[in-house]
Amino acid sequence: MRFPSYLQHKPIIGVDDYDKVDGIYANNSDAKALSIGYAQYNRNEISAKIWRHTGEKWSRQSEELPLHRVIDLAALIVSLYYDDPTKNHAPHLEPRIQPCEEYHYVDYMEELREYLAKNDEVLKPKLRALKDLLNGLNI
Repeated sequence: MRFPSYLQHKPIIGVDDYDKVDGIYANNSDAKALSIGYAQYNRNEISAKIWRHTGEKWSRQSEELPLHRVIDLAALIVSLYYDDPTKNHAPHLEPRIQPCEEYHYVDYMEELREYLAKNDEVLKPKLRALKDLLNGLNI
């Protein structure tokens, strides 16, 4: 599905038909497109947007994030692959493990590691692509 250009977020560049490559949700996703463009909340800001569609209309549950938050989330995900993700692999972030009574103090890191292992064939190619792109930068 083509991302819309008539709503408040004004795409500059984007990915149509994202639902076909949306990881474990591929071919069964409400996330129909991705874009980077002018933020709906401030025309002077650039943001990333995940365009969700209900099947009838663009969803109000579509998410828009400032670019620095998208990068920080990617850094947090990458930190999960280290033996101790709470170590300061991304110096500007201080991740912490949050225990939750609702789950009776299950070992959350073990659950995260199991999820990563279970979804390895979806996550690793995306991380490799990100690594290749980052390696190509002169920063």
